[in-house]
Amino acid sequence: MDEITQKVSDRYAKAASTGEQMCCPTSYDMANLQSFIPEEVLKISYGCGTPAGLKTVSQGETVLDIGSGGGIDCFEASRLVGQTGHVIGIDMTDTMLEIARRNAPIVAANLGYPASNIEFRKGMADAMPVDEGAVDLIISNCVINLAPDKRKVFREMFRVAKPGGRFTISDIVADQPVPQYLIHDTEKWGDCLSGALTLTDYIAGLAGAGFLGIHLITSSPWQVIDGIHFFSVTLTGYKLPATAPVSPVRYATLRGPFSRVVDELGTIYVRGVPQPITQDVATLLSLAPLASHFVLSPDQVRLDQTDGRWTAVCPPEVSCLWQGHFALLAGPFVEAADDDHHIFRRGEPMEICDKTLAVLETTGYEPHFAIINRASQSVSDQADCCSPDGGCC
Repeated sequence: MDEITQKVSDRYAKAASTGEQMCCPTSYDMANLQSFIPEEVLKISYGCGTPAGLKTVSQGETVLDIGSGGGIDCFEASRLVGQTGHVIGIDMTDTMLEIARRNAPIVAANLGYPASNIEFRKGMADAMPVDEGAVDLIISNCVINLAPDKRKVFREMFRVAKPGGRFTISDIVADQPVPQYLIHDTEKWGDCLSGALTLTDYIAGLAGAGFLGIHLITSSPWQVIDGIHFFSVTLTGYKLPATAPVSPVRYATLRGPFSRVVDELGTIYVRGVPQPITQDVATLLSLAPLASHFVLSPDQVRLDQTDGRWTAVCPPEVSCLWQGHFALLAGPFVEAADDDHHIFRRGEPMEICDKTLAVLETTGYEPHFAIINRASQSVSDQADCCSPDGGCC
């Protein structure tokens, strides 16, 4: 694994000096960033786009960027947290650190700061030179994919996050396990191929480290290599406070559109049926990605289809078209069922027909699913039944 780390570092150092284009798709708003970030930094920015988590920062917060490279995301974070905030960038490549450090005072001057509020530290993602409980927001832009031991990285993220802190990370994942001939091809690690986990394993690693409320922000296809679909995802999750705040909430009623869900603490909810919950669960369900799906109350609240808070999306009663689509539930539930008796388990690809695809593209469902298409050629447009008894979902 040390050989892999060294080859990745050498690859990015070479790219910084030659201008080589790296693996990840970029979607930065260069017009905005050019107003205060030097061109030397902009031309070596290799992430999947400006981290979505930066939209959530407040003045005075501390932001950590894992794999800060030339510093582009740190410089944007510096602007957003203001002079009273603090930004830490970690990278393992000396060439990148030199570029970032050289440009830090220039960016500070362009922002009108008396001094830079950024530190660039040399270190590894799986052994970060950051104090425990020091960070409000962790960002990482298509970097953790390159680490050989990602579970160790996730544990480090949880360690340095403050209670009540959060992460928003972009990365490349795969729809199936990467085979050994790719895992042991060190040249392909720098291409964001060999190191990719499945979405199931990636989210499980974050959850295993202690994060909750893990959910999808965006996803998009990237490449298909030897039948393996690689796609980019941006995920957010939280380190809940060590002690749950006292809340009058005692019951949670699932509104929908799911007919049944299981949260990350193992509590099962059926739409419309009040479920007694603990204070820890109340804190979890109060998080943004979950709150809209529930009625939280000190008393039992039962819902039915006549209640305006009840939500459901049912497909039309027609036959299906199978077009190669697969859906992957990406949180914040570990399991969820729709009104067509599909049971989605987090991270696991499930083949879906055109009717189910249309359901999952509606407002209540769409934020929680990554969709890929495995069809390698055009498929028949002939409608068909999708169950052995001749019925259709």
